[in-house]
Amino acid sequence: MSEQQVKSYRVQGFDCIECANKFERNVKRLDGVLDAKVNFGASKITVTGNTTIEALEKAGAFEHLKIRNEAKQTVEQEPFWKQKENFKVYISAALLVISWLLGNQYGQQHMIPTIGFLAAIVIGGYSLFIEGFKNLIRLDFDMDTLMTIAIIGAAAIGKWEEGATVVILFAISEALESYSADKARQSIQSLMKIAPKETLIRRNGQELMLPVDEVQVGDTMIVKPGQKLAMDGVVTKGTSTLNQAAITGESVPVTKTINDEVFAGTLNEEGLLEVKVTKRVEDTTLSKIIHLVEESQAEKAPSQTFVDRFAKVYTPAIIIFAVLLSIIPPLLMGASWGDWIYRGLALLVVGCPCALVISTPVAIVTAIGNAARNGVIIKGGVHLEEAGSLKVIAFDKTGTLTRGVPEVTDVVTFSGNEQEIIALTAALEKGSQHPLASAIVRKAEQTGLKFNDIEIEDFQSITGKGVKAKVSNTTYYVGSPNLFEETLTDGIDKAIHKNIATLQTQGKTVMVFGTDKAILALVAVADKLRDSAKNVIQKLHQSGIEQTVMLTGDNKSTAETIGNEVGVSDIQAELLPEDKLTFIKSLRGKRQKVAMVGDGVNDAPALAEATVGIAMGGAGTDTALETADIALMSDDLTKLPYTIKLSRKALAIIKQNVTFSLAIKAISILLIFPGWLTLWIAILADVGATIIVTLNSLRLAKVKE
Repeated sequence: MSEQQVKSYRVQGFDCIECANKFERNVKRLDGVLDAKVNFGASKITVTGNTTIEALEKAGAFEHLKIRNEAKQTVEQEPFWKQKENFKVYISAALLVISWLLGNQYGQQHMIPTIGFLAAIVIGGYSLFIEGFKNLIRLDFDMDTLMTIAIIGAAAIGKWEEGATVVILFAISEALESYSADKARQSIQSLMKIAPKETLIRRNGQELMLPVDEVQVGDTMIVKPGQKLAMDGVVTKGTSTLNQAAITGESVPVTKTINDEVFAGTLNEEGLLEVKVTKRVEDTTLSKIIHLVEESQAEKAPSQTFVDRFAKVYTPAIIIFAVLLSIIPPLLMGASWGDWIYRGLALLVVGCPCALVISTPVAIVTAIGNAARNGVIIKGGVHLEEAGSLKVIAFDKTGTLTRGVPEVTDVVTFSGNEQEIIALTAALEKGSQHPLASAIVRKAEQTGLKFNDIEIEDFQSITGKGVKAKVSNTTYYVGSPNLFEETLTDGIDKAIHKNIATLQTQGKTVMVFGTDKAILALVAVADKLRDSAKNVIQKLHQSGIEQTVMLTGDNKSTAETIGNEVGVSDIQAELLPEDKLTFIKSLRGKRQKVAMVGDGVNDAPALAEATVGIAMGGAGTDTALETADIALMSDDLTKLPYTIKLSRKALAIIKQNVTFSLAIKAISILLIFPGWLTLWIAILADVGATIIVTLNSLRLAKVKE
């Protein structure tokens, strides 16, 4: 079997979820198409099989959809009041007003106003009726079908003016839905416009202005002050400050010099930079962010799944109820056929689930777009909702609550001189990946010791405890005090224990250096707290997070000193990597919703196990973007309270929207029985509810840090 072609296209003109679903169904029926998946939030369709743009536009003709290849630039859409397809609505509205005025003069049932109302219905509802009849033949009872039945029914029982009013209000409602959907997507579309589409490149001694698609890995990009970077790369010449707000959300510019990594979409503020391109345009960090944000729109949140399931049952139920309402009172109670058919038609109109169906996706698209603009990638509506209901947040200590750049503060020797001890310790630790090991290596480098000349044999890492290796036939150990409690026959001497305890109470991590016979030295290392850590923990508690937990491999004394300083409510110390995972599992076992915040590399299992995995520094590591449910693009902890605030606001707005939509429907249906609900009030209620839930959702674009 030949490999199936999968291709994505951008769609212009989606105004509601139902239209997107209908377009998806139409595309699936096309010859050569094996499958199709619409992403309403990102305005995209992914097609498996073979088709053409012309065929896709034909499938979307009911909504005048415009299709283009995914890579092509966004075409600016005309305001809806200027779009050609809306001219018929203006003509229809003019005919309605003229006919209504003539009706006041001649009487509403006179032939002249009746012809005017009929013309308004036909001109304004022509395309609606075509789709409605097609769907009726397929027994596909969507909004167009319900409206077609209601309008034709109104005309059939002589309610010409109301039929014409419904046509116009429905057209206005669709235009407003389209406007609001486009407004919600603006955050995502603005990301696509961040990076320039061409850049100045030096290649083979020549300077060329090239489109980004033609730039190759290894090319030298020349970026002048005031210009944006078009590609990711590494600085090879020059020093400047870059505004990285577009990628990381950081408002303060960052200084970049030779060998520093830089990102597409960032603004060069001061100096002239030469940058070696390291990624093609489709692989840049900005491209990955756009891809992740767009894909996150396709993942339905729990509330959206509920609404979709509810709408599938609700719409057929409304149709059945409308039919019964129209025929049972006249048949069983001798009531007026015209009166009860009219009430049935009003029920069909008010029964359209527009506001309900749009209540969740617009809120999610707006919130995820706002987060992306602020340097936070939320990979789906489900994670947005889960973050909004968190009760516990667990933090990895090193690199999350602390700066992650530990320094050697004390060296206590019991045998040999300090420089010899540091050189030997650095020689052993240079093979270790532990952050504390890098502190000792940096200390040796700063002191100018030639530790690289020391020959190491039989290097072995002792998971969670330290390392050992042979130097000149002597086996040396570097690691935690626990390692030496196990290694030494009589354990650690009381006097040395006292030294260790003193250093630990100062918030320092103590590493022991020695052999299997004796301890030769103690090396104390401290990792400073982030300036923002204490304030962030305080804000999280104020926002309703009940428990904050610090997870660390440090001993209890050091962990408690740091934990108490930062203000976390629980401290878990002396943890091996697998212990962090076990702790997260135990919290999940108590049916608690827990987030894990880490760097996305060492903490991958715990991030995956948590209800919501939150990785820091996503701009610097692909692992963080791939592993986590939420990625904070900057190495900035202050983005966390903002993320929780946004998620909680989104959850509240979704609940408000769903409740309001259902309440309006319930009230409108109750008004049918005393005969107070007219057709035009029914559609006004539907349009009004749709506008209100949309405007309510768009409030999420205003949420700030």
